[in-house]
Amino acid sequence: MMFDILKRFVLRIHIKKIIVMKNIFGNTLLIAFLLTLCITATKANFEKPVSPAIVGRWDITINMDGKQSPSWLEVHNSGNHTLVGSFVGTGGSARPVSLVNFNDSKVSFSIPPQWEQGNGNLTFEATLQDDSLSGNITFPDGKSFSCSAVRAPSLQQDKAPVWGKPITLFNGKDLTGWHTLGNNQWIVEDGVLKSPHSGANLVTDQTFTNFKLHIEFRYPKESNSGVYLRGRYEVQVEDEEDISPAKDKLGAVYGFIEPSEKAGKSAGEWQTYDITLVGRMVTVMLNGKTVICNREIPGITGGAINSREGEPGPLLIQGDHGPIEYKNIVITPAE
Repeated sequence: MMFDILKRFVLRIHIKKIIVMKNIFGNTLLIAFLLTLCITATKANFEKPVSPAIVGRWDITINMDGKQSPSWLEVHNSGNHTLVGSFVGTGGSARPVSLVNFNDSKVSFSIPPQWEQGNGNLTFEATLQDDSLSGNITFPDGKSFSCSAVRAPSLQQDKAPVWGKPITLFNGKDLTGWHTLGNNQWIVEDGVLKSPHSGANLVTDQTFTNFKLHIEFRYPKESNSGVYLRGRYEVQVEDEEDISPAKDKLGAVYGFIEPSEKAGKSAGEWQTYDITLVGRMVTVMLNGKTVICNREIPGITGGAINSREGEPGPLLIQGDHGPIEYKNIVITPAE
């Protein structure tokens, strides 16, 4: 086998140089020299490639007809020469980017539509300058909008949180402490916060950074909602009858982290989330079972209020996907 390796390697070296070395050093030293070069070349093949400046996570803001809409991109190496990634649009889940082009500070990619209208691809083109991106996103319907992006913060915490006093976010009587993003359809009946039909999302007036959250919910069959932590990371609420755990089902951080097991109850029953969020690290308990244990949330999920991940954010309850009920909403922020 050693001589097979030598043979393949020798074919890449100029024959005259080999003859000269053989005449000077003899066969033994020549073989040792070639073996050293083989090892060096093999080691080089396994060395980690240098990461281009575009590699990393990016918080994107899209300027859509006077409204700022959030988006997100992650780029990483695949092998020695290829860049791939993951992208979250203004809605929907994280989806793979099979090839990210990057040359002369220009970055671009194209992906098929997900929930967007239109039959074309979604395309992204931007220029990297001073560690920020500026460019355009063209949606599958052909509409193009300017966008900008900054590097997403790591949100790494240096020490364990010290928990403060619990705060009751829903008083069981009215919407004090909350506001809607649109025309309000939310009502309070018998101590229960209800959205009887699809309408506006509901958001706390207060904002939070690190916290523990207790919230109880109930949905009719085939309905759908979500609890957005800091208004950016959706923990899915959805009827999951006879469906295996998945990244877009009950117990998941939508599009990113699937629950470890099914822990949901049947439609019409009250269920409970106990969620801890510290930096990007999340633990989710569904009906008393830990289904996500201290996992990192890579970026914002579809439907986030904004992409400013370094800022505190509200608790957002999704009310635009069907009837839903909530009660006993208590948050314990870190001091």
